[in-house]
Amino acid sequence: MEANRAVVRELRGSPASGLAGATLGFFVGFAAVSLFGPTAEYLRRTIGLTPALAGLLISVPNLSGSLLRIPFSAMVDTTGGRKPFLILLTLSIVGVAAVFVILSRPVPLIAPLFPLLLLAGALAGCGIATFSVGISQTSYWFPQARQGTALGAYAGIGNLAPGLFAFLIGAVTLPRLGLSGSYLVWLVFLSAGTLAYAALGRNAWFFQLRNRGLGRDEARLAAARQHGQELFPKERIVESLRASAGTWKTWALVTVYFTTFGGFLALTGWLPKYWMGHHGMELAAAGALTALYSVLASLVRIVGGGISDRLGGAATSGVFLLVMLAGSLLMLLPKGLGLAVWGTVLMAVGMGVCNAAVFKLAAQEIPHAIGGAAGWIGGLGAFGGFVLPNLLARFLNGDTPGDPGYRVGFVVFSALCIVSLVVVRALRRNGRNASQRPVRTGANEAAPEA
Repeated sequence: MEANRAVVRELRGSPASGLAGATLGFFVGFAAVSLFGPTAEYLRRTIGLTPALAGLLISVPNLSGSLLRIPFSAMVDTTGGRKPFLILLTLSIVGVAAVFVILSRPVPLIAPLFPLLLLAGALAGCGIATFSVGISQTSYWFPQARQGTALGAYAGIGNLAPGLFAFLIGAVTLPRLGLSGSYLVWLVFLSAGTLAYAALGRNAWFFQLRNRGLGRDEARLAAARQHGQELFPKERIVESLRASAGTWKTWALVTVYFTTFGGFLALTGWLPKYWMGHHGMELAAAGALTALYSVLASLVRIVGGGISDRLGGAATSGVFLLVMLAGSLLMLLPKGLGLAVWGTVLMAVGMGVCNAAVFKLAAQEIPHAIGGAAGWIGGLGAFGGFVLPNLLARFLNGDTPGDPGYRVGFVVFSALCIVSLVVVRALRRNGRNASQRPVRTGANEAAPEA
């Protein structure tokens, strides 16, 4: 018993530091959403990419970044978040380094290396998968009553990275350092951020106790009684994935997240091309408007966590899906730049708040397998970041200046909003949103497994 007490006393970290470490790791990895978006139009012009290939280039980091969320999020349930974070960030470093090497070559030599550029982009996109790892890691640090606020802060701050990088590449690094120099700066930033996460990242108390030799039951009891931890993992990855896949709520939330977060990923990569191709903007202006969209969606996600805590995840999702729908309808109107800017603002607000609400619902409705649920929702939902740019590219007619296909493509977002509203209505009808569920706060109460 005395040895166990000594182990407990040696625990490191707190919910605040756990949240800070996870947010840092996510921020540096998630920047890969903008890996090719700001430079895709430049590459299209210089190496002769078709609209379909440009759409593929923009979206390919999201392919690996979405699919890898599923196994790596569930991996948190067996090892804690630190190990999967470091694996994904290291793979992302390899990918960005490869992008830098390829784009350092003379322009005529880049075109034959396009398949390798796609592969490097997929590797760099591994950093995007840190999102679901951090969701699970953060969920274990905080009680259910604070899940919405904590996860909103985590995702909102981390989501700032793509918009900031889209702006910096377009307005600062590309004009001054050129194509390869921009990716060298990115490589240095990613490497430094990974080292910082290695120094600061901490697993929740249960994982620390278990890694220090306590048995599962002892670690669970100590974490619950002495530190107030409420969520605990399944013992095996397959069990967590199976348990979360066995409820319709997981798939309902996948649908909503495909619309809101997959849409966010897609537009962060697509908007620079949209502003330049449809409205004839220069790269710096297109990057600034993309940053406006991305940063706004990220900041309101922080607020969205608190709104979800107060109103419930389902009610919050319903209201802000309507906001997103209104924005997508504005984008369909042939009325010029002003309405398009307001349309992206409304879509950013709707997407940002809904993204926070989804994981409030996940922790509330699927507490018995939050790691697996975060993997399914984050992975398959984020798959929209790969699918949607390729779908939007199909509306283009030869990528001619001012092509109305850029505008008409937003009908895809309108349709997805309507489907998601039907899904949210089903969740609300089920009566399981946060505002209707009592929350346990006692540290000595039995905690649900997650």
